[in-house]
Amino acid sequence: MPSQVPSPTISIESPEIRHAGADLLSLALMDARNHTLHLMAEFERLVPDLRFAADLSVPRMGEVLPPLWLLGHAGWFQEYWVGRNTQRQLGLQCPQQPALLASIEPRADACFDPRLSSRAERWTQTYPDLGVIKAYLLETLETTLELLEKSAPTDDGLYFFRLALAREDQLSEQFIVMAQTLGLKLPVPAQVAYAAREPLHVPSTRWLMGAQPSGFSFDNECPQHEVSVPAFEIDAQPVNWAQYVEFVDDGGYDDMAHWSPEGQSWLKEASAGQGKEFGRRAPRYVEQIGVASGAVMQMRFGRIQRMASGSSAMHVSWYEAQAYAHWAGRRLPTEVEWEIAASRLVGQGFRWGDVWEWTINTFRPYPGFVPSPWYQGSTVHFDHCKTLRGASWATRERMKHATFRGYARSERDGGFYGFRTCAV
Repeated sequence: MPSQVPSPTISIESPEIRHAGADLLSLALMDARNHTLHLMAEFERLVPDLRFAADLSVPRMGEVLPPLWLLGHAGWFQEYWVGRNTQRQLGLQCPQQPALLASIEPRADACFDPRLSSRAERWTQTYPDLGVIKAYLLETLETTLELLEKSAPTDDGLYFFRLALAREDQLSEQFIVMAQTLGLKLPVPAQVAYAAREPLHVPSTRWLMGAQPSGFSFDNECPQHEVSVPAFEIDAQPVNWAQYVEFVDDGGYDDMAHWSPEGQSWLKEASAGQGKEFGRRAPRYVEQIGVASGAVMQMRFGRIQRMASGSSAMHVSWYEAQAYAHWAGRRLPTEVEWEIAASRLVGQGFRWGDVWEWTINTFRPYPGFVPSPWYQGSTVHFDHCKTLRGASWATRERMKHATFRGYARSERDGGFYGFRTCAV
């Protein structure tokens, strides 16, 4: 029997949205689409000539996507898996290539299906006008909400609606990362600084790792499986700028004993890419750092800002996090250690949610993994990335779940990435 969806009294910003029924989902889907269009309006304000992907006002950069592609993809994803998918009621049993209706936008697949173009090709293809794409987003949402009213109140019946919501929330953070990469003066909150806290000790335990079988989860969070975990000590909060300055001042970027061979190669390439006489000496976007300078000055959305010493170090690659941990005589946490701490120790001072946090693990499937219909979301990234846990300040609150698994290549530092350490 398919599981019936309860009707919890939760808000659209709660992580419990994973278990929400149709009424709450409809509000959350509207909220997500409004947020997407709001971010696009900010891009239009900051880049007045933004109309086509070929606009030279938006530099072509391999690590970001054309704003028009990102906007259109939000509508395409929702329409593909909900509005056009005649087998959506099957939920996780839906085939990876379902029987589809035609799109309401004839160019949608050619323009916004990520399987049909490389990241580089997306900068050269011709897109519909911005006004046409916005209309497409409004029409696809209207169709989604109409179908949601008729959906079965089960986890299978609501699966693709929940997936569409989660995917759009992911895309909204990509918009914010893009604004940082392009140096657009997006209005954003200041980073929060916290007083230092002592590390937390966790006794040995057996832990049921992963997402519970009911409600929504991404396929890479499943299935739940028991793991035996030895006792460990973990930082109560991510490494902050004051701590990272000590690493820099102690020659952390010069002493190759702290860097893996792959990290050394990355550091050499990153230093050359900066075009600075002395090479890379800090995380990305940092203009000034060190005890002598008295401050960490980082470029944040097109403005150089003084970073609070107690705020989380940000835009750190996995290689830098690994080197810092080695220098400190510690190590990066494992995924399961992070998940236990985030699930059990928040009341004891474990703080997360400011930055995505690197773990020591390579992104791989859990034992018994079964790919979801949207297999591109996880499967193609296995073994090529490191796992990130938590969330960042730019993540929608409803996405902040202790079992969520992010991922990125070790060299990536454009996202809002930080880290914490564990005792060796």
